Amino acid sequence: MNTLAALLCAGLGAAAALGSAASAGTLDTVRQNGVVKCAVNGSRPGFSSVDSHGAWHGIDIDTCRAVAAAVFGDPSKAQFLKTNNQTRLTALQTGEVDLTAANTTWTRARDTDLGLDFISPTFYDGQGLMVAKELGVTSVAELDGASVCVRPGSTSERVVADIQKKYDISLSLVVIEDQKEINTAFFGGRCDVAVQSSSGLSSTRAAVAPNPDDYVILPELFGKDPMGPVVRQDDAQWRDIVQWTIYTLFQAEESGVTAANVDEMRETSDDPAVRRLLGVDDAGGEGLGLDKDWAYNVIKAVGNYSEVFERNVGMGSPLKLPRGINALYTEGGLIYSPPL
Repeated sequence: MNTLAALLCAGLGAAAALGSAASAGTLDTVRQNGVVKCAVNGSRPGFSSVDSHGAWHGIDIDTCRAVAAAVFGDPSKAQFLKTNNQTRLTALQTGEVDLTAANTTWTRARDTDLGLDFISPTFYDGQGLMVAKELGVTSVAELDGASVCVRPGSTSERVVADIQKKYDISLSLVVIEDQKEINTAFFGGRCDVAVQSSSGLSSTRAAVAPNPDDYVILPELFGKDPMGPVVRQDDAQWRDIVQWTIYTLFQAEESGVTAANVDEMRETSDDPAVRRLLGVDDAGGEGLGLDKDWAYNVIKAVGNYSEVFERNVGMGSPLKLPRGINALYTEGGLIYSPPL
């Protein structure tokens, strides 16, 4: 009996300790710090970069600002830490940041081995091909006989091999070790085709091409490259906050709510989904530990997903990417929010 009592006491003590740890979660830490700390790339136009005035821009930047708006009602309370491929997840694991939004691809190994949770992607990508507009090519199937710049042993090299088999065409490889040298070779006319993730191609075109309008990214994508925010696996509440912030951007687009009309929609809409979204009816704030206006604040701060996409990487931006698979599910894309 004494042993059983001791075990019960130990179990209750452990449960109390876990409860205490859970109560002192990321949301509490964020509020104590007064900012949401985000790891970003910082050197990828369209996703996260700094302009000549020191202002941050990009889909990943808007993601962090949206989370700050959800927590504080103020998007300026997002703080950015520039990282690279080697440090972007380590900074999250060690607690240096509260979330990572650094064009990080969701993979099984990262999801299961690193103590991390991946949120719904904010950008679906894949390997793409870019050509000079003067070639008059509109599809990968028309590239028979073209030369392709690739790095040896890269994903792009494997993609080129798969393309030749799939489309029954012949491509000649120009193998170059360094990505900067590949850019020089492609824009210098040494090869007809550049291969990279479509977001990488669009950033390269915007930043490196002598005249970006002279180059087109073909519509086909190869492989899967879903990218979005990442959080630590030890805090379900914080994961829900970041997850539903992203879903808010998606649902706002689906419901036609924008940064410009959000005040009017909150006052006049009789759509149940809009009323829940904007906190007129239950907006789930209590369950998230946020106030009822949290989703309204997100949309007011950064707009809906379409607005985020278009100003950063869409046709009106220097990257000029079509929506493609990043369209709403109602338009044939992959962007989808669960019901509110």
